[in-house]
Amino acid sequence: MMKPQFIIAAPHSGAGKTTVTLGIIRALKSRGLKVQPYKCGPDYLDPKLHTLAAATESINLDRFMMDDHHIKSQYSNYGAASDVLVTEGVMGLFDGAVKMEGSSADLACLLHIPVILVINAKAMAYSAAALLLGFKMLCPELQIAGVIFNFVAHESHYQILKAAAEDVGISPLGFLPNNSQIQIPSRHLGLKTGQEIDPEEIINQAAAHISKHIDLDELMRITTAELQLSTKPAYRGDPPQSIALAPNRILVARDEAFNFTYAENITALSTLGEISFFSPLTATQLPDADLIYFPGGYPELYLEVLSGNTQLIRQIQSYHEKGGKILAECGGMMYLGNAITDADGSVFPMLGILDINTGMQHKKLSLGYKRLNIEGFELRGHEFHYSQFIGSPTGHPDVQVWNARDETLHLPVFKTKNLLASYFHFYFGNNIEAVHKLLFD
Repeated sequence: MMKPQFIIAAPHSGAGKTTVTLGIIRALKSRGLKVQPYKCGPDYLDPKLHTLAAATESINLDRFMMDDHHIKSQYSNYGAASDVLVTEGVMGLFDGAVKMEGSSADLACLLHIPVILVINAKAMAYSAAALLLGFKMLCPELQIAGVIFNFVAHESHYQILKAAAEDVGISPLGFLPNNSQIQIPSRHLGLKTGQEIDPEEIINQAAAHISKHIDLDELMRITTAELQLSTKPAYRGDPPQSIALAPNRILVARDEAFNFTYAENITALSTLGEISFFSPLTATQLPDADLIYFPGGYPELYLEVLSGNTQLIRQIQSYHEKGGKILAECGGMMYLGNAITDADGSVFPMLGILDINTGMQHKKLSLGYKRLNIEGFELRGHEFHYSQFIGSPTGHPDVQVWNARDETLHLPVFKTKNLLASYFHFYFGNNIEAVHKLLFD
């Protein structure tokens, strides 16, 4: 099955690949094409924007958190019904957890899909030839099919860049003049989302900018390749459907404060029971549940509202006291603690289920892949937060934690018979058996 499919990458962060990706997705969608978006890496924010641009849910693909079979199955299963498959890379093309392992290039090689480079050429001319040649030669099995030159001032500048690309055998697809109307500002955990900007307007303007300056027909022509369809389930070992289903009710927190979820985590959880959603910000009545999943998000932006919803707090406390099961990650774990202190030093009481305190006063980026062993089961995920523990909490003594370099870490993970919580964002889309065993057995 031949389809246009490509990964949009760059030599470094800040080259504009997210804006270019969003513009291409929306421009192709405007042509009446069904676009399936993906994101390389563990990011939550870019996929939200992809989903808005494509009106189709974006799927994460990550070579550390997922096994190769799962990645290939996810890619082909979601892409089979689409007309075009568009993947956004992460950081620089070859930037991985260890050298190029887990990088955009690594993913492109696994899936055998061509790469479109986005280069910030604002202060570059024919030197682009050396840059492109180096990227092309470093990994011979990687197909760098085309290049988009970003932040280019005028046509004469582009002609130099165009010649550089042609001289090294990479197709120039056009140039993008600087456009302040389509730049997405940053915030402390990545790109800003709809609370601060109008993403729909930016995406539409990006699509118009792309359509005017980039040869989309040539882009699709040079990236058309065979999509290998998977005939096996996308899960490691026995598929989750083999888990004996009890009449479990699984409640997922979802609102502006808690929204860092992977689509496949929710799909995997649905094999354990019926999924429903609720908002810790607005709900005053806790729905019946056998498991509550509190994902990460931005609780620090809604501390007064969360702390003030005492009716719901009492119900969650009662639920836990009666043996209700809880899975919590990062911001969800913070919500379970005694209190969260904001950047100004104001303290807001939370659930008090975990004897921990967290705060935003001494911001320090904690970032990176993690894997942990709990009672003989391995879970993989990543950390990405600026909040910190206040004090030195003691986690479960038998939990082992390693980073991507297999270095042992001493990071608290909280585990009881009916609770699992940590700063880690878990990926269990291909390992729901571990969650089932840790919380339901």
